Amino acid sequence: MPSVRFGLIGYGAWGSHHAQAIALHPRAQLCAIAARTQVTLDRAKADFPTAAGYTDYRQMVKREKLDAVVIVLPTDLHLEAATTVLESGCHLLLEKPMALSAAQCDAINQLAIKHKRLLAIGHEFRLSSLWGKAKQMIDSGAIGEPLYALIELWRKPYRLGADGWRYDISRVGNWILEEPIHFFDLARWYFQSLGDPVSVFAQASAKRRDHPELQDNFSAMLRFNSGAYALISQTLCGWEHHQTVKITGREGSLWASWSGAMDRTLQPTFWLKHQHGDAVENVAIEKITGEVYELRDQVDMMARAVVDGAPVVTTGTDGRWSVLMCEKAQQSVESKTEVRF
Repeated sequence: MPSVRFGLIGYGAWGSHHAQAIALHPRAQLCAIAARTQVTLDRAKADFPTAAGYTDYRQMVKREKLDAVVIVLPTDLHLEAATTVLESGCHLLLEKPMALSAAQCDAINQLAIKHKRLLAIGHEFRLSSLWGKAKQMIDSGAIGEPLYALIELWRKPYRLGADGWRYDISRVGNWILEEPIHFFDLARWYFQSLGDPVSVFAQASAKRRDHPELQDNFSAMLRFNSGAYALISQTLCGWEHHQTVKITGREGSLWASWSGAMDRTLQPTFWLKHQHGDAVENVAIEKITGEVYELRDQVDMMARAVVDGAPVVTTGTDGRWSVLMCEKAQQSVESKTEVRF
């Protein structure tokens, strides 16, 4: 497979992991990095001296001959950066959330169609050997028709992010877009055979009385036409990073767990159990799983999509649905009512 020339926009905590994932792939080249400050760019150049460096991503996509670009920026910058990349003729891997609103997602999707470029959204859980194995088992009929899911996260508070952007609600949009969006995407993906969700009811609370918009505790019920539903729950008032997925169907159930000191832990603890009748078995997971490892799988996905025409795992349509579910969940929190899609 020919080598794919990548550019990277953003070199914060996760941007550096994306860079490492590209550099490790045998069929990818990290050709250029754009960082927002000279200090960050100097760090990127020290880490990857063969990559061209820019403080203006517009100049990067204009001057460099790139096949694909990865955007790892604060959410409020996604629409402008994605527009620049797609109009330059590059394929795009855009970190989640796709944008601040479904309307912005529409604009990005339209540009990708107009310029006939690949657009993938960074919901890397879909590439996980653990969360993906649960999806494979559901689709194979291991639990029968899905009826219920619980997707729950216990973790320590978010980091501030560069310049404190993650605690600025005007830049984040809402905190549901930050991490619960992963779990909305998983629920919709797991229940794909049932059609898209029809409504959501959500509730949230904040630890800080002076910042009620920073919702440390969040729970939502996502409903489907069949009567199936998914419960999504998260707290930022805990410690470490512990995620659980439990799914029941008419003929069995699944229970998956992942734990680490933080979300980018390199040696996590994880397992998957399958119940059918009176039997409960441990399901073998083929390789180590965690967000850092799934970033490497994303690079492989993009390389194969660019060279071989293979499909991307999470499309712009999927990315829009994830943002829409979070938007409606926030509306539900504010109105204290169930909101339909």
